[in-house]
Amino acid sequence: MLRRLVFRFVKPYVGALLGVFLLQTVAAIASLTLPTLNAAIIDDGVAKGDTAFIWTRGALMLAVSVIQVLGQVGAAFCGAQLAMGFGRDVRAGLFDHVLQFSTQEVNKFGAPSLITRNTNDVQQVQQLLLMGCVFIVSAPLTAGGGVVMALRENVGLSWLILAAVGTLGVVIGVLIGFMTPLFRANQERIDNINRVLREQLTGIRVIRAFIREPSERKRFQTANNDLMTLGFKIGTLFSLLFPVVNLVLNLSTVGVMWFGAERADIGDIQVGQLQAFIQYLIQILMSVMMATMMLLMLPRAQVCARRIMEVFDTPSSVTQPDNPVTEMASKGRIEFRDVEYRYPGAENPVLHDVSFTLTPGTITAVVGATGSGKTTLINLIPRLADATAGTVLVDGVDVRRLDQDLLWAHVALVPQRPYLFSGTVASNLEYGKPDASEDEMWAALRTAAAETFVTERGGLESSITQGGTDVSGGQRQRLSIARALLKKPDVYLFDDAFSALDVATDAQVRAALAAEIKDAAVLIVAQRITSIKEADQILVLDEGRIVGRGTHSELLNTCPTYAEIVASQISAEEM
Repeated sequence: MLRRLVFRFVKPYVGALLGVFLLQTVAAIASLTLPTLNAAIIDDGVAKGDTAFIWTRGALMLAVSVIQVLGQVGAAFCGAQLAMGFGRDVRAGLFDHVLQFSTQEVNKFGAPSLITRNTNDVQQVQQLLLMGCVFIVSAPLTAGGGVVMALRENVGLSWLILAAVGTLGVVIGVLIGFMTPLFRANQERIDNINRVLREQLTGIRVIRAFIREPSERKRFQTANNDLMTLGFKIGTLFSLLFPVVNLVLNLSTVGVMWFGAERADIGDIQVGQLQAFIQYLIQILMSVMMATMMLLMLPRAQVCARRIMEVFDTPSSVTQPDNPVTEMASKGRIEFRDVEYRYPGAENPVLHDVSFTLTPGTITAVVGATGSGKTTLINLIPRLADATAGTVLVDGVDVRRLDQDLLWAHVALVPQRPYLFSGTVASNLEYGKPDASEDEMWAALRTAAAETFVTERGGLESSITQGGTDVSGGQRQRLSIARALLKKPDVYLFDDAFSALDVATDAQVRAALAAEIKDAAVLIVAQRITSIKEADQILVLDEGRIVGRGTHSELLNTCPTYAEIVASQISAEEM
């Protein structure tokens, strides 16, 4: 998964990657040259008292050091460009892909998990890529070159290199084996704490209303402690790395000095060569440690890459057709033919054999008990989900054959839970019509009975917080209605869009809407009978089936389910 993800998004940065390889190679060669030059200074300069040789080789060491520094700095710069660009492109790709998801896919992953995958998970892979660019060439080249150069100095001490590297490799392998499942669990617990925090922030009013603060604090504390405990385990294992590396490094240095001293005493190795051997050993072990850093990051990055690719590999159940229809013969006619919808894994469908027609200039209403499939039915028109059987036709064309932009351009939806974006009243209304004038906005607000409260808030430029939490539920609904009116579509879909309005405001909005939407096809889902009793056609849903069809007066006499709904609301109003 990690390889697929990297290969998929690293192609635009091949130039930077080649720059990393070239500059790291130069820096590694320079690094490997320094111990040999230092050995020559000790053996041929200091030992013989040749000052000119010391100055000459010292100047050469300085020049090589400058080349090494410039190579490392340049490689780090190219690596940073590659890693940052990679992270940006992955986040953008995830965002674009998720925008194509239907409600089904979004619910499958959950909003908290999608947020974590597009932020923390991408960051983990990005960090691995950055570390890889810094060490991907220098670590193996320095380690391999260090072994060759150390053997050139003295073959008899080579077993110390094998012992040191072998010991370090075994310890690192054991640590990685323990840490891989912990990293996977860590990402899941980050998802969990995001979910809990998001629920608490979104439902703060409910929490306070039912005095649930203590239990919610306990729930967050549990999720927080779970993440802390797991992080402590990971940190404990990770903290063992540096002491182990330092221990192996120091023991190896002592071993070289111990066994090298005997060889120096008998003239088998010179002092400068012994010093160079120690430096090469240090370079080898430091390279192994750098590679270890990458290997320790690798398990977590692999887990994160797998989670990211799960999103990319999940196709939307609502897709753009290969050869879409881009023109409509007429406008505003919607037809359901024997439509069925079944959620994935569900035993029974939510909608059964639903057939009806919406025509321009008419209002069709849908009523029914909670869970009867009203919202599912309305979501099939703008393709927030696709029917699992039967056909939904728009102007005689199956919605699955229509160009999605064309379909959405002719349909305006006011959802059951109206959502406002952070910004201003104007910026939210512009979602309906980006180039709407102020006069058009005020006209739409007037029709939606929102002009007064918007004026009191400071006008079109008054601020709106994320989700519209700084306005009431009824005000959110009226702003959402105004946003839909600005679009001036051929089909209006109101999904329980008047539920938060009082009876008087509801009547005022409906009266104003009648003139504005008289030429469009209108589908209204409502719980309140007073909101839909004037509809040209009322559909009564019961467990996903249409059990009644007709006008208000007709259904009172022919549909017991509708009569029960009306009777229950009349009794409540009288009481």
